[in-house]
Amino acid sequence: MKELFQHTAITDGVIIRVAVNFLPEQSRIEAGKWFWVYHIRIENESGETIQLMTRHWRITDGNGNVSLVEGDGVVGEQPVLRPGATHDYVSGCPLSTPHGSMEGHYTFRGPTGAPIKAAIPFFPLAAPATAG
Repeated sequence: MKELFQHTAITDGVIIRVAVNFLPEQSRIEAGKWFWVYHIRIENESGETIQLMTRHWRITDGNGNVSLVEGDGVVGEQPVLRPGATHDYVSGCPLSTPHGSMEGHYTFRGPTGAPIKAAIPFFPLAAPATAG
């Protein structure tokens, strides 16, 4: 698993794994646009059924500019994960610099209705030196 997902965070039995790749074919370096795709795997090892309610991202570009992104669910879904279940999705991040980073958290709702905040691990966004 570690070979595919380079970054992992565990919060109260909720495991968030991230794999990230630079996409030169989606980037327009001459126009100052770099693009990464990231694959997230959410694993519920908590022993309780949980539902992903919201996402909270902190995206930092190579100049130190920070963008905060918040919203319901992930890619239009608010998946329910029973114990032992996983949910995978893929999304992307454009930047105006060849380097940056992402981190954040998901908020889940547990069986009591209480929010569960699960960390998304910090991961760098780094274009190869040959990409501008």
